[in-house]
Amino acid sequence: MSERRTDCERIYLDHAATGPLRGAAASAMAGTGPIGNPAAVHTAGRRARAMLDDAREQIAGLLGVRPLEVVFTSGGTEADNLAVLGAARRDPRPVEISAVEHAAVAGLAAPGLLGERARVLPVDGAGLVDPASIGADGAVGMVSVMAVNNETGTVQRIADCAEAAHQAGALFHTDAVQALGHIPVDLAAWGADMASFSAHKIGGPVGIGALWRRRGVDVDPIGAGGGQEAGVRSGTQLVALARGFAAALAEALDEMEESRRRWTGLRGRLVAAAGAIDGVRVDGGDDVSPSICHLSVEGARGDDLQLLLDQRGADCSTGSACHAGVSAPSQVMLAMGRSDEEASSCLRFSFGPTTTVGDIDQVARLLPDVVARARRAR
Repeated sequence: MSERRTDCERIYLDHAATGPLRGAAASAMAGTGPIGNPAAVHTAGRRARAMLDDAREQIAGLLGVRPLEVVFTSGGTEADNLAVLGAARRDPRPVEISAVEHAAVAGLAAPGLLGERARVLPVDGAGLVDPASIGADGAVGMVSVMAVNNETGTVQRIADCAEAAHQAGALFHTDAVQALGHIPVDLAAWGADMASFSAHKIGGPVGIGALWRRRGVDVDPIGAGGGQEAGVRSGTQLVALARGFAAALAEALDEMEESRRRWTGLRGRLVAAAGAIDGVRVDGGDDVSPSICHLSVEGARGDDLQLLLDQRGADCSTGSACHAGVSAPSQVMLAMGRSDEEASSCLRFSFGPTTTVGDIDQVARLLPDVVARARRAR
């Protein structure tokens, strides 16, 4: 097939990157009305503060935590940075991060940030951290392991990792951006000290996220300013976005059980279609997010596969959208033991509220020809 689709006919299978704004979130933001700065003491400011507090309380209630434990950020990346760097500034001991972290955490190992203080926890062929490896190389002050991998969808054993971190005398943080609204998130059961979230991954607005800090866990600011968010994050608070985040989270959690059933069926359908093509494998192991399907295609480049699908009206990813436009092997796949060639042969399909059986069936029809053409292009 070589037909091209118009924008209105396109199949969107990149929800792990971002998704459409939920109607409930749009309504909540539109209903905010003209407001003042929530840090101001005049009437307009107090009205804004009340709406911000209401949104914070709603999000905290949905997460099962205290409102004062929720720090609003600009998104998951800032929340990750604040958690890891903010804790590292208070504790000089090494920081351990998994080998399959999002760039918002993995990038903190760079010189000038954590540098030599960062230690990388290896993973197995499915991308899983062995909890026994945590603290095995000596003293550690902070451990960060993401709950659901943003490329493969692998679900980590977070409770076990948190327990191992605490036994080593360290704080434990998890990037839960891909977990929220997709798998059950129970911060108390996980035993985490901090967790990062992002609104636009669950149908909320772009530009807001949150860092949850268990009461008694302190981090230092990583930027200067007025310290509007609990003294650790500065900048004028975005009331409308906070309201949109709260509304999206409420709807996403209310629908999650049904969404998970639907995504599981969609993923199974795509896995079956991919498995019928020689040299195509499904990555991520046995415990994966139902909303992510990650494929490795022997003898093809991921960039070619993505381009061919794009030409045929299907939007997907070669991995993390945060690395879009950069043609390089996936660091996640390399950490899982793949070669450079294998780590450059990947496609990620991710599902959301708008994904249909028809979308999956159409991609299933396209895949054999796309794979064949991509292999000839090498």
